[in-house]
Amino acid sequence: MESALFPREAPAAGAEEEEREEAREAAWRGRGACERQTRGARRTGAEGLRFAPALDGALSLLRVSWIQGDAGDSCADATGGAALGHGRQPDGEGLPGAGGGGAGPGRKEGEESQEEFKPRIVPYYRDPSKPYKKVLRTRYIQTELGFRERLFVAVLTSKATLGTLAVAVNKTAAHHFPHLLYFTGLRGAKVPHGLALVSHGDERPVWLMYETVRYVHQHFGGDFDWFFVMQDDTYVQPERLKALVAHLSIHQDVYLGRAEEFIGGDEQARYCHGGFGYLLSRSLLLKLHPHLDSCRNEILSLRPDEWLGRCLADFLGTSCTSQHQGQNYLSYELAKNADPEKEEGEDFWGAIAVHPVTEPTLMYRLHKRFSRIKLEQTYQEIEELQAQIRNLTALMPSGEAELSWPVGVSAPFSPKSRFEVIGWDYFTEQHLFSCPDGAPKCELQGASKADVGDILQAALEQLNRRYQPQLRFRKRRLLNGYRRFDPTRGMEYQLELLLEAVTQKGHSHLLSKRVQLLRPLSQVEIIPMPYVTEATRLQLVLPLTVPELDFLGGFLDAFATNALDARDNSRLTLLFVYDPYDAQRVGQVDVFAGAKAMVAELERRYSDVKIPWISVKTEVPSQVKLMDIVSKKHPVDTLFFLASVWTEVTAEVLNRCRMNAISSWQVFFPVHFQEFNPALAFRGGEQAAGGGASAASDFPRDGRFDRQAFSEACFYNADYMAARARLASDVLDREEALEGLEAFDVFLRYSELHVFRAAEPGLAQKYVLRGCNPRLSEELYHRCVLSNLQGLGSRSHLAMALFEQEQANST
Repeated sequence: MESALFPREAPAAGAEEEEREEAREAAWRGRGACERQTRGARRTGAEGLRFAPALDGALSLLRVSWIQGDAGDSCADATGGAALGHGRQPDGEGLPGAGGGGAGPGRKEGEESQEEFKPRIVPYYRDPSKPYKKVLRTRYIQTELGFRERLFVAVLTSKATLGTLAVAVNKTAAHHFPHLLYFTGLRGAKVPHGLALVSHGDERPVWLMYETVRYVHQHFGGDFDWFFVMQDDTYVQPERLKALVAHLSIHQDVYLGRAEEFIGGDEQARYCHGGFGYLLSRSLLLKLHPHLDSCRNEILSLRPDEWLGRCLADFLGTSCTSQHQGQNYLSYELAKNADPEKEEGEDFWGAIAVHPVTEPTLMYRLHKRFSRIKLEQTYQEIEELQAQIRNLTALMPSGEAELSWPVGVSAPFSPKSRFEVIGWDYFTEQHLFSCPDGAPKCELQGASKADVGDILQAALEQLNRRYQPQLRFRKRRLLNGYRRFDPTRGMEYQLELLLEAVTQKGHSHLLSKRVQLLRPLSQVEIIPMPYVTEATRLQLVLPLTVPELDFLGGFLDAFATNALDARDNSRLTLLFVYDPYDAQRVGQVDVFAGAKAMVAELERRYSDVKIPWISVKTEVPSQVKLMDIVSKKHPVDTLFFLASVWTEVTAEVLNRCRMNAISSWQVFFPVHFQEFNPALAFRGGEQAAGGGASAASDFPRDGRFDRQAFSEACFYNADYMAARARLASDVLDREEALEGLEAFDVFLRYSELHVFRAAEPGLAQKYVLRGCNPRLSEELYHRCVLSNLQGLGSRSHLAMALFEQEQANST
């Protein structure tokens, strides 16, 4: 225990080391004399003491103290206080045997105790005569610490198999390997969708192997610990390969695979058969790289795997092996016209690689077979773990009362208040009574229909498995169905089934039975996301129409307080939207003169800030048309924050925009919180007491998240331009089609980016009745009207208003 916790100090060198060695020898000589002197005292003075083995070591100090008084004084001096546990000399250096435990019965004779390590603080000193150099830190801590990825997979393919076997490998194994590349000698090959292909331009097998190894070393040699090379006619079990790699040391030269004899068979060296794949360690790859050109010029071979094995054997003395550090590389040779469903035995089940796979269909059948084997093993492991949990739970104080169902799955979520209660959704075999659009009833279709069908089939299979052969059930219909999603467990179901039960004698009768099922959450995976930073410059874009002029002052005040005063890296651009009538009269009466005066005053207060504004004349202020104008005036790497005049700009919202909008990956459309109409939400005494309470006070009661509004958006200019180009090819010269689209529709329909739509509590807006432009498309106009109606108040607010109105009318 001491050795693991307290590292030994480094020994001194030179004369000090010699003196220390002499001191050690003297101490050990004195300790031996002490043992001889005190042996008799231990037999007499401590004869009456008998300790259990567990207490012997713990009380060794006490026993030594008794003995030392009469027989160990001289020995204590000779050993430098070792018997009393004086673990250090005055200069901080101890002798063998010195430490907390002494040399009592609990310690073996001759055992050295470990000294306590004391850190030494080295003060920072910089030579003032040398110029100061700024230390460059890496973006990720694992780069600075020298961490590398575990496994890189290279797949060798050809012109004949690129569109068949290579695609099959990609569908069965690519999602298990984060880093997988395909290599071919075909120049200008048409790459199938989803394949990362490297073309070398020469289809000779040995040349392809040479170029592949050189390419892997050049681009990935410093980033990975292991390199697995395989052909596209090989089926590999990814989980077994990753488990093998995880158990191997990265500091040795490893050439692991299915060992084969060279042609002639006279040498002791072996090469790894390429059809079954082989594993190369990073250290071996680094040593091999300087000899690749020599191997290419001096070694003649028709087989690329034999050429690589000869190169490793001749220049590095490394031979292929099928076993390393107790780990076996298992492979299975598939017979001609073999049926994967009929293959049995441990050699097949435990194989890392199977070869040869002659057609894609066989690859998929192998994948199905191995997936079924893995699934059966998983179910068996679950049953064993559940049995262990039951046995252990019975020994606990509360017994089986603490056992949740299903065994091994977290207990249901326990709400702390009524707001946390998870409701059940009612469904039948045809309809769902909790619809996404808020409708009371909708047809069951798509994934929901498949989910219900799967659950009904699973329930029937479980019932038959439990009651056969006495009873056999057939489903008549689903009487009632309930489901809810528990974030701690998964999807829970309660089904009331009308069943026909048939006995062994053929008698049948109808009965209803209630069952409960759970679809537990599977393994949680972290989705890899590109790197983002809060230091990105943000360009706010504010379109402004004449009816919105009264709210501009509040927006500019919030922007000045939260962005300009805080020195946030953000800029603002205003779009003044004129209708044709106001645009003609701009020389006499400018409707935006007051707004321009506010901007000038803000620029005067902040001399280093310029707020550009753009005048736009249009009858229909479409979001897409306005963004087309702004997009052309900014660089492609600009991050836009499209806002409305009611948006309250805060540092939290700006940073959330920067973090959630990722270039070439994701766009962000936050859902703002909209306060209810205070005339309905605060009635009578509440309104006077609240005085226009904000949404921050109690927004589950005072407002709602407006799902109908898409006025706020965060995206990069390059992403918008790419989606806009696809839109242009679709609508062609139909400009009126742009009037029915918003930026959200453009990204959703004409982009492959992730569209992230989420509630943003930092975007809290006061209630205002917004004007809906009837010149917009019917869908956009309907959204605007619905947003105004839903923003009036909650159902309880509206019901109270109607009740009071009816009471007033009745009197």
